[in-house]
Amino acid sequence: MNYFPLLMDIDYKKVVIVGGGHVARQKIEALLPTKAQITVISPAVTETIQQYVNEGLVTWQEKMFEPADLDDAALVFAVTDEEEVNNAVEEATQHWQLLSRADAKGRVDFINPAVVRRGGFVVTVSTSGASPGLTRKVKADLAEQFGDHYAAYVTFLKEARQQILQVFDGEAKKQRLAELLDPQILQWFEQGEERKCQAWLQQRIGESQ
Repeated sequence: MNYFPLLMDIDYKKVVIVGGGHVARQKIEALLPTKAQITVISPAVTETIQQYVNEGLVTWQEKMFEPADLDDAALVFAVTDEEEVNNAVEEATQHWQLLSRADAKGRVDFINPAVVRRGGFVVTVSTSGASPGLTRKVKADLAEQFGDHYAAYVTFLKEARQQILQVFDGEAKKQRLAELLDPQILQWFEQGEERKCQAWLQQRIGESQ
């Protein structure tokens, strides 16, 4: 299977997870950084999922799955350990709804890559299901390579780019945008010297006056 990589906006969209175990928890935690409306359908859930429910982050319907549970859902996860239930979820999923089956025994419209998230900076990795162990290893390597300072760094790049676009045009604009990727700027963020980055930017902006 040659999957098409995609970053998807699911803010305020309904996401249904059928199942309340370890895999369901993993799916919930992958969704939490978004504003998705997460609904879990299961007679029982893990302690961690119950905590998310108590915090108002997840809606739990304490029941067996019924086809109507998928009404208006954009994404559907069938993550129970019962093939019969997963089959029922697949049968109830409409053609326009995206389905992921954890058991990979039927329809799988998408899979979740491993994610390293640093604010607006997002790196994903997948082996298309071939080796979850390798996926985890590469994710750990990426997490080490791209530290927490990347969140502030990317925020700075976004704001600096907006300022440059307002002030410059033509070749001057291209030059200033290229200068934003000066390794020195990243090094300043890594060292916690963000003020130097702002001073550097204001100097570049001032050169247009």
